[in-house]
Formats: sequence, structure tokens, C-alpha cells
Amino acid sequence: MDSTARDQTGLAIPVLVLASGIIAIIGAFLGSGAIVGTPIQDAAGGWLSADSTPLAPASPAFRIWSVIYLGLFAYSIWQLLPAQRLSDRHRRLRLWAAAAMLLNAGWIWVVQAGWLAASLLVIVVLLAVLVRILFILMRTRAENAADTIITDGTFGLYLGWVTVATIANTSAVLGAAGFSGFGLSVPLLASVVLALAAVIGIAQAWRTGGRIAPALALAWGLAWIAVGRVDGGLESTGTAIAAAICSAAVLLAAVVLWLKFRRVERAT
Repeated sequence: MDSTARDQTGLAIPVLVLASGIIAIIGAFLGSGAIVGTPIQDAAGGWLSADSTPLAPASPAFRIWSVIYLGLFAYSIWQLLPAQRLSDRHRRLRLWAAAAMLLNAGWIWVVQAGWLAASLLVIVVLLAVLVRILFILMRTRAENAADTIITDGTFGLYLGWVTVATIANTSAVLGAAGFSGFGLSVPLLASVVLALAAVIGIAQAWRTGGRIAPALALAWGLAWIAVGRVDGGLESTGTAIAAAICSAAVLLAAVVLWLKFRRVERAT
């Protein structure tokens, strides 16, 4: 058996991915503060709470993590099965997937340690890894519907949500550093950032042929930023309106582009 075949059929890297998934889930449980540690919203001086900055999503937004962690665990098992061990797609994906899950656990650890600035560095690296995963998924075809749901769906949601989380994390770091916004009003500056996030989401939908999962998670996060600015301790009608518009724009663009690319595929 040649080295490529051994890489594809061996168990070492698939087991590493499974271990990484377990570490990520355990880290999330410990990071919740349910048994030990401090809840994320109370760690790092409270700068990651729902009312800490104008770009922080309302608390219910974080329920999406349950779906993402379920998907990551499902992927950790899925890629371990014999058919996926022979898959070139998963061979390319595994180490990046493991890196994403370990970075997720690392982010929780640095937040628990109170290292807010370091958490931004970790989440930016995580975002870059997820972008790399997206490119791998675009260049390799899902083998069946289960692969589409478990692999593309999970990492698409993961990417979309981490995009929002990176915005919120950046806002928290800047707020903690006393950033004044170049003299711009808070709603105006927040609206500019939200518009940029929407542009990125729409461009991503175009580049990926209208993939719904990343846009869905991004729109979810933006919508909950809107809710947080009308129902919380840091209310801002202007920011809420901007976030709601951006959320709708991202989701609508993804749906329209998905329909367009599907029509093109059927025509060819």
C-alpha cells in the first residue's frame, strides 16, 4: 500500500479529529460555567456579555452553538467511517477541522483566563481556518445528502457564526481599550461595521454559489444584534435598524443566488 493510501485509510488522523471534537465540546461545557469556571459573559471583565458593546448579539443568539457542537460531533464520527476514510475530500479537510475545533477550545480557555486581547487573536485565526475549510468544501463535491448536511452544513454554520463572533470580539477589545470611534457617533460607526459584514456575507454567497448555511448563521447573528439593541441594557434604535436590514440583505441575497445557480446547473 502506498503512502497516499495509508494516509487515507489509517486511523491516526481520523481519531485525532474525533479527539478534537470531544475536546471542543468539553471545553464548551466547562466554559459555560455550569460546574467550574466562569460563564463566558462574565469572564474577561464582562466585555463579552450581551450588553457590553453595540455589536454584541442578545443572549439567545448563542443557542446556535448547540447546533454547531452537535454538527461537529456528528462530523467527528462521520469522517471516521470507512467510506469517509477513503474520501479525498475528508483527507484534505481533517487537519483543518481538527485545528478549528482545538482553536475553539483555545478561545474559551484564554477568555476564562481573562486574556481578552489574546481571545481576538485566537478567533481571527479560527476565522481564517474556517475560510480555508470553505474553500476545500467548494473544491470537493459532497458525496451524498448526509455529507452535505453533516460536513457542509456544520462548517457553513460555524463560519457564519464565527464571522459575527469576530465582530463582537473586536468590538469588546476596542471597548475595553477605550476606543472612541474616531469621533463618529456610536450608531453610525456600528452601522458601518454591520454594512461591511453584510457585504462580506453577500460576496461569500456569490463566491460559493449561494451556500445557505454560512449566510443563515451570519443573518442569525446580525438579527440578534438588532434584538439586543432594542431589548437590553445598551439600546440603540439606529444600530438595531441597521442590523436588521443587514441580516435580511444577507439572507435574501443567499436565497436569490442559490436559486440562480441552481437554475444554471439545471440548464447545463
